[in-house]
Formats: sequence, structure tokens, C-alpha cells
Amino acid sequence: MTGFIALEMRRSLRDIRYLVIAVAMPIGLYLLFTGLFGAHGQRAQGLPQPVELMIAMIAYGAMWAVFSATGPRIAHERAIGWTRQLRVTPLSAASALSGKLVTALAAALPAMMLVAVTAVLSHHVQLSAAQWLAMLAAMWASVLPLALLGLAIGYLAGDEIAFPLTMALYFALGALGGLWIPLSTMPLAMQDAELGWRIAGGQAPVPKAVLVLTAWLLGSATAALLAYRRRNTQSAH
Repeated sequence: MTGFIALEMRRSLRDIRYLVIAVAMPIGLYLLFTGLFGAHGQRAQGLPQPVELMIAMIAYGAMWAVFSATGPRIAHERAIGWTRQLRVTPLSAASALSGKLVTALAAALPAMMLVAVTAVLSHHVQLSAAQWLAMLAAMWASVLPLALLGLAIGYLAGDEIAFPLTMALYFALGALGGLWIPLSTMPLAMQDAELGWRIAGGQAPVPKAVLVLTAWLLGSATAALLAYRRRNTQSAH
């Protein structure tokens, strides 16, 4: 399984769409937005604009990182017969599925860290060591449901629609998550569901945010498991 994960990570790092959408685009948007909106305004949780935008772009990059390693890639592998080839190797089905999930989460780390480094170097963003650790850990955990959702898409959608479907979901979730518009313009029920912004602001995450994340996790895990079992049942027949 270790060799499989290493292979998958090399594929991710050579994927042009991953490098452009998950790594280069969030960094470019961070520099663009801080340039357009200035470095002294405040938005979420009263944070300085560079900090608020840093967290938004960390989330944005991590989202595509986990999607790119799951949905479109798995759908393409099914189309070219790669998943059938894996079945004749010593790698078990559970290990292959776990390896995809671990790879997706690992692929999120470079996207997240490079945005953070850009914010520190370009706008001297400063957080305490505990805040950096807690914020990055919370946001990394938050993309686990999206990685599971990507697995479901990969095992259910055809190769020709997996990428546009994933892109549509990517932009929709980014908009609903407040990455594109101020949280103050969103419904009150959605304004408290924050993790990274509250931690960076020196506050504990609200219980509602934890409950929302848990609900997403359970729902996405169920969808991924059902999709995987359905695909395996069809393949067996």
C-alpha cells in the first residue's frame, strides 16, 4: 500500500490541472484579491484582510487538491481499465480505496502550505504557533468529507462528466462556503459554520461548525461506500 500511495502522489504532483487549479490559482487569487481590496480591510471574524483571504484560499486550494485526486482520476481509471488491472495485483480492494483517500488528503498539504507561505512572505501574516497548527489541522480535517465525496463521484460518474461535475461542485461549494463573497451577505444559519477563521481570530470553533462537519463526514462516507460497493457489484457481473 505504501508503494501505491507513493505512485499516486507522484501522479498528483505531475498533474497539470492539480498544479494550476490547486496550487497556482489560490496563490494568484490571494495576491490579486489582497492587491484589489487592500491589506487593511476586515471581513470574517474581524480579521485583517490578508489573514481572512489566506484562510479562504487555503480552503480553496485544498478543495481542488482532494477532488483532483479522486473524482475525475478514478472515473478515468475506470474508463481505461486501470481499476481492473489493480484487482489482479496483491493490493486488496480496501487498500486501494484507502490509498486513494490518503493520497487525496496528502495532496491537500502542498496546496495549503504554499498559500500560507505566500501570505507570510507577501503580507507578513503572523499567527501564534498554536494558531497555525490548530488552523491548518482543522482545515485539513475539513476536506476529508470532500475527499470522500470525490470518491463517490469517481465510482458513479462516467469519464466524460466526472471533471465538469467536479468543477461545478468545486465552485458551488466555494461560493456557499463564503470563499467568494462576504459572510455577512449569507443566511444567518451559515455565518457561524466556520473553523479556520475563528481559530485565526483566537476563538474556539462554534459547536454548530463541528456538527456541520460531522454531518458532512457521515453523509460523504456513506455515499462513497455505497458508490464503491455498487461499482464492484456491477464489475462482478
